[in-house]
Amino acid sequence: MRVAIHQPQYLPWLGYLDKLDRSDVFVLLDTVQFKKNEWQNRNRIRTAQGWQYLTVPVLHEFPQRLDQVRINNQTDWRRKHVQALETHYGKAPHYGRYASLFLELLARDWERLSLLNEAVLSALAGAFGITTPIVKASQFEAREEQTGRLVDLCKAVGADCYLAGAGGRGYMNLEGFQAEGIAVEVQDFMSPEYAQVYRPFIAGLSAVDLLFNCGGEGFRYVRDARTR
Repeated sequence: MRVAIHQPQYLPWLGYLDKLDRSDVFVLLDTVQFKKNEWQNRNRIRTAQGWQYLTVPVLHEFPQRLDQVRINNQTDWRRKHVQALETHYGKAPHYGRYASLFLELLARDWERLSLLNEAVLSALAGAFGITTPIVKASQFEAREEQTGRLVDLCKAVGADCYLAGAGGRGYMNLEGFQAEGIAVEVQDFMSPEYAQVYRPFIAGLSAVDLLFNCGGEGFRYVRDARTR
């Protein structure tokens, strides 16, 4: 069984969804420290000028765990995100088909960032037809040390193969996995090119860009790029 383990992200990019799709089980790593100005509370969408961040404002105290971080609802961030999606994707071919997924999510009163991210990921997975089970690291006991945490989570879900991101080589102790009989694979993600509302094509955006432009069926571009 292959497992991928990743911090919950807001409106994650296609590489994140590719890792989810390639796994037999996906663990949301909600027990690690929140990092400001990374992808845990923001991502990028396409605009006529290039791209822009959609950021969820948060209230956090260093060194707070991700599952403890609260959203700052004193700002009108949800209206701004809805407005940005409608402005820049309103004319996309599949916006009308899928917009309600995200408009309904953004209409809810969210208190915890990790719960919002989990709901967004589930919505994207459902739209793209990805059926990989998603669990949370906070459901299990695991060590604090990086490799030890990953090994413990692999064992907790019964996995004998860990699918790491490309950056995993920099911090993983492969001997720690080998000692537990867990194989390690490294994701080699190739971003596909597809028709966007604006030109030229920009890669690395939130997966909603592919969804609104190409529909749920558009995830075949990700799978086709993987086989190449």
